[in-house]
Amino acid sequence: MQVLQVQLEIRPDPAEVGRARRWARSRLAGSGIEADEPLAETLILLVSELVTNAVVHTGCPAVLRLSLPGAAEESTTVRLEVADRSDRAPVPRCVDGDATGGRGLALVDGLADRWGWSCEGAGKRIWCELDREAEARGPASAFGSGASAYEGLAYEAV
Repeated sequence: MQVLQVQLEIRPDPAEVGRARRWARSRLAGSGIEADEPLAETLILLVSELVTNAVVHTGCPAVLRLSLPGAAEESTTVRLEVADRSDRAPVPRCVDGDATGGRGLALVDGLADRWGWSCEGAGKRIWCELDREAEARGPASAFGSGASAYEGLAYEAV
């Protein structure tokens, strides 16, 4: 299986979120994932959430990495990673129903087939994976284990 790995450096500026979405969309073209596929739409939403978290909560530069399948692959896993220079761990937090933000990690948890984070040097890497064949299976499970989602929780750097 041929995998294309690409990356984009992100400045700690909210305008970078839109640039990251456009960049990710442009990378899907050669991967065999059509722009109107549910997988593509979910991937772009996850890019938006994870880049927003890095930009807003860390104030540090980050690197967005995508691992995309080759054009001929029928079943595949797409991996999205955002690495930043902050040593602050992602911490779920509760938000009330009227809050306009604070649900990013819960969204990642609900949309990705697997996700997690790890320390990386002086910073961290947050990652998630989407399985193309999972589109027909229904909702994803947290960490691939069927654990309950962080409903009402979001990423917060502490």
